[in-house]
Amino acid sequence: MPLRLRSLIVCCWLAWLAGTLAHAAPTVVIVSSESSAAYVEAAGALVDELERGGVPRSELLQVTVAEFAVAGQLTPKLFVALGSEAANALAKAELRTPVLCTLLPRSSFERALLTNGRKASSQFSALYLDQPLSRQLELIRLALPAARRVGVLWGDESQAQAPALKALAQARGLELAEATVGSNELLFPGLKRVLEDADLLLAVPDHQLYNSSNIQNILLASFRARVPLVAFSPAYVRAGALLALHVTPRQIGQQAAAIARGVLQGKTLSATPLYSQDFSVAVNEHVARSLGLTLEPDALRARLRRREGAL
Repeated sequence: MPLRLRSLIVCCWLAWLAGTLAHAAPTVVIVSSESSAAYVEAAGALVDELERGGVPRSELLQVTVAEFAVAGQLTPKLFVALGSEAANALAKAELRTPVLCTLLPRSSFERALLTNGRKASSQFSALYLDQPLSRQLELIRLALPAARRVGVLWGDESQAQAPALKALAQARGLELAEATVGSNELLFPGLKRVLEDADLLLAVPDHQLYNSSNIQNILLASFRARVPLVAFSPAYVRAGALLALHVTPRQIGQQAAAIARGVLQGKTLSATPLYSQDFSVAVNEHVARSLGLTLEPDALRARLRRREGAL
């Protein structure tokens, strides 16, 4: 197809799309960063829950970031951003409608705020993928009751959480074995120091440290030191971490729907971003057996939920 004809077709399609979306009158607009399985699952759960709660499917509009960019003026009662790219796109836009950002880690939300000169508020808030530090420490106490020293690596994205984790650990009779790895520093020296002093290594989300380039070396070093890794992703458990505390895309979609229903009923978004109320636990049984442990993920989740309910 000639390039000029292709460009004309694309321009016509964009003009049609912009007109269609501009004349739509959705109640909730869901802007998705990707069309991968996790995003489809989260969006599906969000739509299903809203429909179950009485919002007609015809009032729910799902668009990509690219479609949102050409949509013109949309005036729903709520925007829901799925993923970092969508959150950044909505942060840039001058919207009067409240925005709930989800399916993204805390660091990505805070980066979107910083990049676009925003602050978290009842007009622009989030539901994090990350798990609260208190929940992670409670899981450690349940799964590894003999552990006393929690190893942690801090990077540029995560270092601000260090004082909070230290205070939470001390309140539970735990100590931290910490190392900070700057963006221009090698990972291994800090990892080696932490593994020498720790009973376990707690992975705190930080892309500088925990990424596809580093994770196998971290897992190998922790395995050799017989220091189990407690992670934040089931993918890390499949790769060799002992445990992971995480939230599934479906759980995120369901909780986002509960928040959205509140907004549609006249409530405001929480000015303080939220952590997920629901969560899942994953266990690598092979690693557990090698450490002489028997861990049941469903039982751990149930006990953790009961413990949180009693607090």
